[in-house]
Amino acid sequence: MDTDTNAPLLGEPLPVELMNTIWADRNGVHDALRDPEGTRAWLHAVSSRIDLMTPDALDSLTTSDLDSLGGRLVGLRDALRRLAAEATEDPRRAAASDIRELEAAVTALNRAAGDTPHWSALSWKPDQEPSRHVRTGGQTASAAVSAIAEDAITLFSQGTRQHLRACLAPGCVLYFLKNHPRREWCSAGCGNRARSARHYQRHRHTTA
Repeated sequence: MDTDTNAPLLGEPLPVELMNTIWADRNGVHDALRDPEGTRAWLHAVSSRIDLMTPDALDSLTTSDLDSLGGRLVGLRDALRRLAAEATEDPRRAAASDIRELEAAVTALNRAAGDTPHWSALSWKPDQEPSRHVRTGGQTASAAVSAIAEDAITLFSQGTRQHLRACLAPGCVLYFLKNHPRREWCSAGCGNRARSARHYQRHRHTTA
C-alpha cells in the first residue's frame, strides 16, 4: 500500500497543509485527494500530528470510508482556500476555490468542525504521570477532519490570520504562514523561480 502523498508538506499548520493538497507544477494543477488512495496517503502523512489518527486505524478504512472522508476533506479544503483568499487578497485565478461566497465558506467550516464530536480526557493512575487522551463519539478519522476544522477556526479568528500568505511565485497555488520577516515564498524552489522570472523580465526590458 502506497502511503506517500503527492501533496507538498511544508511544515505548516494542518489547515494550511490541507489547503495545499491543491498544488501545481509544469503539467498543471493537481489534487492530492482525487481518489481514495490519495486521501489515505495524505492522512498517513499527517497522522502523527493529529491525536486521533493512527496508521492502523487508517489501514482499516474501506474504500467507501475513504470516499466519504475524501469528500469531507475536499469540502473543508475548498472552504479554507476561500477563506485564505479573503484573508490574503489572493489575486491568483488558478488558486480560486470552488466555493465562491465567503458566507458559504464560513458555513462549511463551522459544519465540518461540528460533524464529529471529540474531547480531551485525563488519565492519572497511582505512581504514574498524568496524561491527556483524545476521545470521540464517532469514527476517529472523521473526528480528525473535525479537529482540523477546529484548528482552522482558531487560525482565521486570531492574529495568526495576518501571517497567512498566498505564494505569488509563477504558477504556484499554495499558501503559507510568513514565519520570518524575510520570507516571501512557500518554498526555496518557488523563491528560485520567482527570482529567475524577475531576472528574465529585467533582461528583456534592458535588451528591448
